[in-house]
Amino acid sequence: MEERIQTLLREVQDYKGRGKQAVESFRLKFVSKKGLIGELFEELKKVPGEQKKAVGKVLNELKQAAESKLASLTAESEESESTIPQVDLTLPVSPDIGNLHPLSLTRYRIIEIFERLGFNVADGPEIEDDWHNFSALNFPENHPAREMQDTFFVKKRGDGSDQDILLRTHTSNVQIRLMEKQKPPIRAIMPGRVYRNEAISARAHCFFHQVEGLYVDRNVGFADLKQTLYHFAKEMYGKDIDIRFRPSYFPFTEPSAEIDITCLICKGAGCNVCKYSGWVEIAGSGMVHPNVLRNCNIDPDEFTGFAFGMGIERVTMLKYQINDLRLYSENDVRFLKQFQSLT
Repeated sequence: MEERIQTLLREVQDYKGRGKQAVESFRLKFVSKKGLIGELFEELKKVPGEQKKAVGKVLNELKQAAESKLASLTAESEESESTIPQVDLTLPVSPDIGNLHPLSLTRYRIIEIFERLGFNVADGPEIEDDWHNFSALNFPENHPAREMQDTFFVKKRGDGSDQDILLRTHTSNVQIRLMEKQKPPIRAIMPGRVYRNEAISARAHCFFHQVEGLYVDRNVGFADLKQTLYHFAKEMYGKDIDIRFRPSYFPFTEPSAEIDITCLICKGAGCNVCKYSGWVEIAGSGMVHPNVLRNCNIDPDEFTGFAFGMGIERVTMLKYQINDLRLYSENDVRFLKQFQSLT
């Protein structure tokens, strides 16, 4: 019996199988209750008493060696499988190719239009402090104007911070950072993602994308603002598009105006996107408020400027006649494939 034990011990030590199937075969052959080692333990009962101690010792060594080998094989199998991609590499290659997201297409088009007008592209942080997101933009503390934008706060004042920390509600924070670091002339656009605590609907979402613009120099007037945005709308939507300016209010601009174009989804007849008015707002704009310039150490008696901002989702809705902006973030391949030919 001892010779059989030694023979099995050599088989256990020399076992070279790999993979789940080989590990399971080893377990069934040696370690399971009905395996070879289990059979030897049954035969141990018949061994004479004076030999049982010596045979039992060798048999236990065989059992321990088999269990140790099983643990080693299992670990090797798991490690090798974790490095193998869980993809059937024998499958045929898909003929489909990827394409840009419609929001990316619109963003690149907007950048292209304004770069031709001499605007640079600037960027800034999405987690911002109160000064750059509100106070420097002429939002007084506790002023009702702050309620125009429902804000996601990361950290409130006094909670380990000397001012509120929040997810930016607009990319105007980049305008402030740009004016703090750079003296006029300044001409830049600021594309990026922004966040507002709003109910999600066909026209609104809790996160969306904006492009804001800023031009500060000597003798910049409202006529420059109008001509810039007229040019943008014509380039984006076509020469025949109807455009109108409406007086509005923003704390950081004075005077202020909103820009509307004919709703391209209903062609002016009225739909849920344009609230049945036939017009859709595409941007807010105005002359930079003197207080904003002062907050950035720019003399408003020497320099003037204009600013504007627009939602990329809204521009994309009109350009491609999409009536629900929730489609942008649902990742429905059927929707995204419609823009493949535009990439």
